Parts: sequence; C-alpha cells; structure tokens
Amino acid sequence: MKRSVLRLTGLATAALVMAGGLAACSSGGGSGDSDTLRVTLVNHVWTDIIKKKIPEFEKQTGIKVEVAQFGEDQLSDQYNVKLNAGTDDIDVMMYRPLQEGKLFAKNGYMADLTDKVASNADWNWSDFQEGPVNSTTYDGKVVGVPIITEQEVLYYRKDLLKAAGLEVPKTMDDLLAAAEKIKNDNPGVAGFVARTGKSAAVTQFSSFLYSYGGDFTDADGNASINTPEAKAAYATYGKLIHDFGPANVSTDMSWSEAMAIFTQGGAAFYTEADSLYKNATDPSNSKVSDTVGFAPLPAGPAGSKAYNVPSWALGVNESSSHQDNAWKFIEWATSQDMTLEIQQAGVPGARTSVWDDPDGISTYPTDLAAAIAASTKTGVGHDRPLVIKVPEAREIVGEPIVVAITGGDSAASADSANKAFQTLLDDENK
Repeated sequence: MKRSVLRLTGLATAALVMAGGLAACSSGGGSGDSDTLRVTLVNHVWTDIIKKKIPEFEKQTGIKVEVAQFGEDQLSDQYNVKLNAGTDDIDVMMYRPLQEGKLFAKNGYMADLTDKVASNADWNWSDFQEGPVNSTTYDGKVVGVPIITEQEVLYYRKDLLKAAGLEVPKTMDDLLAAAEKIKNDNPGVAGFVARTGKSAAVTQFSSFLYSYGGDFTDADGNASINTPEAKAAYATYGKLIHDFGPANVSTDMSWSEAMAIFTQGGAAFYTEADSLYKNATDPSNSKVSDTVGFAPLPAGPAGSKAYNVPSWALGVNESSSHQDNAWKFIEWATSQDMTLEIQQAGVPGARTSVWDDPDGISTYPTDLAAAIAASTKTGVGHDRPLVIKVPEAREIVGEPIVVAITGGDSAASADSANKAFQTLLDDENK
C-alpha cells in the first residue's frame, strides 16, 4: 500500500494548544508488556487534564499507560515516520480529523471502531454530535471518537447595537444592514471584521457557504464552489469586509489579527470560532470585554448552518497489537463524566448531553452557550474541503474570498477556482 507523507497545519484551537517541545511521561510498565498501552497525544489543555486522571484508569483496569506527548510539528514528524512504517509502537493516537483524517484512513493507519462504538449502550455513541461524528467516519466506518469541538459564532458589540437601536442580526441581510449603519454612524469603527487570508479565511467562510446552501463538493464528490449558492456566499463575505470592514484592510489576516481589531474596539461584528472567546472577554486582552455578546451565525437562504467540527479526536493504530485495551482507554477518556469535567475546564466537547447539562455550560457566557447549542443542532461537520491535500485545496477555494474582499469579480474567480479544485479532486481519485 502506498504511504503518504503529511505536514500538519494549525486550527483556530491554537489558542488552546499549550506551547512546548517534546515531552514524555510514563505511568509505569514496559513497552513489551501486554498490559501496557502506548498513548500519543499533542500538547493541549485536554491532554493536561487527561494525564492527571490516568492513574484512575490504571487502577480501574490494571492497564499501565505510557504517554508520549509532543508539540504539533513533532507529532507530525512522529506520525510521518512511524505510521508510514507500520509501527506497533503507538496504540492510541490523538489526531485531527479535518487535517489528516482522510489521509490516515485511506492509508489504513486507523482501526475500524464501528463495532466497538456500538458495543456499550451506557457509553452511548448516539450522544456524540452528528457533525463531529461525520468527520471521524470514513467510507461508512468509524475511525475516531471526537474529543474537542469548535463552532463558528457571531461576536458583537452590545454598546454599538444599543446606540444604533439595532437588534442582534438574525439573517445575513440583517448583518449587512447593521454593519453598514454602524460603520456610517461611527467614524473609525468598522461594521464587520473577519479573517481575510486566502487559506485562513476558508474555515470561517465555510459557514457562509453552508448557510447559502452550498458546499465545497456536491453529492457526487465533484467541485461545487461555482454554484449560484457558492457565488452568493463569496459575494456576501467579501461585501461585509470590502464595504463595511476596516479601512485599508489587509488580505492576509488570520484569527489573531482579526481578533485584535475587534478586541481593540475597531469593529462591531466579527465571525469566529467559539474556542477563541476568552480573547474577547478577558479584560487584560480586550478593551471591549464588558460589552461583548455572542449569537448564532446569522441565517442565509438555507438557514444558519455554522460548522460544528472536531478539532481533535482519538483513534486506534491499525497496527497496534493492543486494540482492545486501546479502546478501553478511549471509552474511558470520552465518557460522559470525563467529557463534563474537561468541558467545565474550558475545552468544548462533542457530547450533546454535556451541552444540555447546566453544569456543562456553567463556565461559559450564557449567550455563548446558547449560540453553541444552536450551532450544534444544525452544524456541518467540516470547515474545509475533505481532501488529502488540505493546504493546496484551501489555497484554491480561498482565492475567490480574496477577490471578493478586494472588490473584484468573485463570480469569475469562483469559476476558475472550481476548475482548479476539480483537477485536485481528480488527481486524488486516480
């Protein structure tokens, strides 16, 4: 079987990822012991919490756990080398379904967990949200369990809306009108800000695309970013920034630059991942912390369809000789009680029951929790094209975004981009 090499790139959850280099810890047991489990994790708040709990798992099961923990680039290097070689040194693997999930599954790195997720009614696979589950499923087989999720929501300034006599926008037309009025009434303040970089903007644009009734590919897997729905989404995203965005806005902003404009009082509305909300509500970082509100993404013609994605998941190495014990670990780490505890610590999980539990949202702003709840019910399980060559695909489908932001012919750009994207898809399907 042909093995591919990958390089990981960042997600909005970079705000939650802990900086650091290679680290490792051992909870006992040798790698040759059949009761020893090798778990590979990334530096992340989720990982920090799980590591502290591992002695409980060991006591309950008699299984010794060895944790190998890496920064994102180092994790990429480990997977490049070891999975490509068919190693059995990894049992449980923390991975990103939207970035490398398709590659891993297609190359046979991921064990089929379909029977295992259905084997324990108390653990309750049906409790996991549909969007994230779709992204941890490949060719009808479950290959991962989502552990961390993200949704796109609308950040807004309550003070500016009140001064303008406006309600929180519920539709894209409402958002366009409100952004125009606030910019006209408040010199120096943009009506709207968002990511503008060709690749970086793709994830946040995706929710506009879905809400207008489009997607990156159609039901047959063909490129579909030049449909009337897609062209309308490109035009709206571009208009919001070109007409009502910051003056002289650059076309290379990722979340950090767009967030800075919003938190320094430079914009009324901002669409972004919910996982970054503390950047806007922390008084030490945000000049508008006391007036920030959150709402579901305004609805387009197809409704409000923000992405609801798993930024990280747990899977089992197909080459592992300890797959049953690996599943026991995943089952324990993704239980309802564990998900609740980790979500209370600020890491959004994928279980519906935890979001429905008042304790599960007790540490979140009330309006943000409500916005997330709405997004999880209608959310789409991907925020970029589901392909192997993710970076290349993002550059292609992101080109019409930049054209729209700069006031160009985004419809013509979408036609050109669709041809290039179809070529990429054809190459991958050879």
